[in-house]
Amino acid sequence: MRPAAAAAAERTIGPARRRAVDVRGALALVGLLLEYLSATALVPAAFAIGYREPVWPFLAATGIALGVGLALERGLGGATSIGVREGYLVVALTWVAAAAFGALPYLLSGDPQLDRPVDALFESMSGFTTTGATVLTDVDSVDRSLLLWRQLTQWLGGMGIIVLALAVLPRLRVGGRQLFESELPGPEIDQLADRIRDAARRLWLLYLALTAALFAALAAIGAVADGGMGPFDALGHALTTLPTGGFSTEPDSVAGFDAATQWVLVVFMVLGGMSFALLYRAFVRREPRAAARDEELRVYLAALVVGAALVLAELWDKGLASGEQAIREAVFQTVSIMTTTGFASVDFAGWPTLALMTLVALMFVGGCAGSTAGSIKVVRHVLLGKSLRRELRQTVHPEEIVPIRLNRRPLDERTLRAATAFILLYIGIFVAGAAVIAIDTAFQGPDLTPMNAIAAAAATLGNVGPGLGFAGPLGSFHAFSDVSTTTMMILMWLGRLEVIPVIVLVTRRYWTT
Repeated sequence: MRPAAAAAAERTIGPARRRAVDVRGALALVGLLLEYLSATALVPAAFAIGYREPVWPFLAATGIALGVGLALERGLGGATSIGVREGYLVVALTWVAAAAFGALPYLLSGDPQLDRPVDALFESMSGFTTTGATVLTDVDSVDRSLLLWRQLTQWLGGMGIIVLALAVLPRLRVGGRQLFESELPGPEIDQLADRIRDAARRLWLLYLALTAALFAALAAIGAVADGGMGPFDALGHALTTLPTGGFSTEPDSVAGFDAATQWVLVVFMVLGGMSFALLYRAFVRREPRAAARDEELRVYLAALVVGAALVLAELWDKGLASGEQAIREAVFQTVSIMTTTGFASVDFAGWPTLALMTLVALMFVGGCAGSTAGSIKVVRHVLLGKSLRRELRQTVHPEEIVPIRLNRRPLDERTLRAATAFILLYIGIFVAGAAVIAIDTAFQGPDLTPMNAIAAAAATLGNVGPGLGFAGPLGSFHAFSDVSTTTMMILMWLGRLEVIPVIVLVTRRYWTT
């Protein structure tokens, strides 16, 4: 077809294919999801009865969320089948709605640390995005039922991430099926299950089984050893380890627990940073060789080893720790930060510069694609490295055709461009976030060094949790102004949804074609 004819055909056909985004349908589906989510507040309500603490904040939150959900679903004509574009809007709004719902028990509890809406929303957003940053300054004074709700929000957020990876991100090639099919050696989603619903169910069962196994291990250690966890602490930490969340039921995170407990957490944090599709193959299908052949997993484990070695060398050199303690602290904090879990076995904010720089750098690495970890993800770094190596090679040999492969499978150029675009967007948003935090604190306080501003932005965008300085592993984000707090909430939201599904919502083309 001649160019003029093609252009005419495009003008003729184009408008017919255009349709408006079904906002009503998307909102109705968000309402339906909120209805289901509202029931989860009944879990801490049961604990509140057992601990003789106020139950009504959880019952009221359930009622409010259920009422809003019903109003959205019924008032907008019911949740109907929606398209891919509406899916991005549903995901973005669902996380906002979940954070608003999660903030209700905090606000209604009357706890003075969470009685401001911005603080309650920050804590809830940190929970559902599995970040782990907190505004609490006195964890011991918080009711146990409210602490359990705090832990549960992260576990629920981890379940949501699995669905996000399976059902929503694939079309954008920023996670999900494209990462499972092209960037990961794991099975295609259609090979893992015939339908996405079945795949999600199977991965949820694995997620639940690993959570139960961790709880049993922590409780068993606590039953036979001094310095272990009691049943409540074991449950609380089991709920926040697999989702790589990092909320703790103790003011000093996990620093007060014994070595055996910390080593168990290390193992499960490493598992939480691995692809759940790969874990499914290894544990359920009994195909451990799939893990050994996985290129991303090998790089992931190698990065953990190298990072731990650098931190360990610095601890030994400065005489901060020795023997098994030094190894444990170096390994634990490296794994905790790179997997974006955020637990702390020691107050690393006072560590030497090289150790801190190593940890901050690991905040930009993250876990494997298809895991509950945040940040950029290892596979994107692998693809970027392969792309740069190809460019250097073709600089010397311009005529040479060099296909890029991952796990011996060739990748299409669109996937490579998507990985590069994501990294550029991520770095750009990080720089903007760090600048807003630095400027705001310069005018409104508190005093913040450039390194601490960088760490705060990296920790929230990467869903890591602890920063440096007063917002360090044993500190709190409470001192930040409302502007900085809101900025970090937005960073957590963007980071959890892998940036692009949110950014696409502000493009004109999303709403017009």
